[in-house]
Amino acid sequence: MDTPRRTPDNTPLMPTPTVASYCTTFLKPEMLHIYRQVTALQRYRTVVLAKERQCEDRYPFESVRLLEKPRSNFVRRFYLKYIRKAPPIFYRGEFQVLRRALADARADLLHVYFGHTGVHLLPFLRAWGGPSLVSFHGADVMPRAQDPTYIGRLTELLRFVPLVLVRSLSLRDRVVALGCPETKVRLNRTGIPLESYPLHSRTVPADGAWHFVQACRLIPKKGLRTALHAFAAMRRGQWPAARFTIAGEGPMRDEIAALVAELGLGEAVTLTGFLDQSELRSLYARAHVFIHPSEMTSDQNQEGVPNSMLEAMATGLPVVATLHGGIPEAVRDGKDGLLVPEANSAALSAALGRITQPGLWAAAGRSAAERVRAEFEQKSQVARLEECYDEVRESRE
Repeated sequence: MDTPRRTPDNTPLMPTPTVASYCTTFLKPEMLHIYRQVTALQRYRTVVLAKERQCEDRYPFESVRLLEKPRSNFVRRFYLKYIRKAPPIFYRGEFQVLRRALADARADLLHVYFGHTGVHLLPFLRAWGGPSLVSFHGADVMPRAQDPTYIGRLTELLRFVPLVLVRSLSLRDRVVALGCPETKVRLNRTGIPLESYPLHSRTVPADGAWHFVQACRLIPKKGLRTALHAFAAMRRGQWPAARFTIAGEGPMRDEIAALVAELGLGEAVTLTGFLDQSELRSLYARAHVFIHPSEMTSDQNQEGVPNSMLEAMATGLPVVATLHGGIPEAVRDGKDGLLVPEANSAALSAALGRITQPGLWAAAGRSAAERVRAEFEQKSQVARLEECYDEVRESRE
């Protein structure tokens, strides 16, 4: 029999609890924030459960268990599907696979990443009965045209799980509007490792060559078309030597490249493609202003608080962005940068010109860095997450 470990004063040490972090794909390129979270826990051991692994070189982590493919049994499947009318997670065999994985990991609780995954797993969560919580990140609270039952099942999930994590206050309002009791919602901010994004000293460009930067996936909600039109207007007027760098990959790349050419910005705009964290830090150090004009899409997809924006702010970049989603929770208009209405290129262009006023630019940069250090520092956010884990476990005792 093993002798329990003890502290120097002979007090028995409690075993480290284990959280099973369920993420269907570990991890897509844009999921750096999840990697930071699962690898930074201090009081909990992490086991990641996933169906697929991507970008292993970018996100190296040993404690990942790929769920085995469920075994097919025609008789059992027929019985569960047509006689018992069981949900797919049962007759497809996923329930048994996931239950074994949690038992093998000796998981004390299950953290499900993304609301749509939680909706899929709801029948499992009900039958399993263990402590669980689900985190929401933005698009997962929106209706789905291809699945008219999604919002109804999402509402069931929000009422069932003991705790719901959200990345922004705007997402909190959304899940409460869907029927989630406000008492079970916890703010789970993105944590930025500040040691990786030190404050950088910058000076006003003597020749007016202001360098604007946007780092994001090239998708509609990032407001890239609006950003390019606004930059083109500003460059034609106030700052003809200004430059704009767009870092990132995504389905809109060809469309964005075509718009750059159409606006006659070929020499002023650089599309870098994907940049790793070291390359992004170098880009931020060379830039003067960060742009992030997010906007609501036709399918009601919205931002939480963009990670790239927080990283840029940490280095001392002031922000010009929109009154969208969780952005105003990080950027205070007139203090950390400037905020304008969504999808308004004229207002955005005026803000790009205004932020270059030396006094405002310098003060906003300093304030942006202080804001991230006060509200989005990684260690404090991870500590709050672990408090949520404690709360869920205690609620089931």
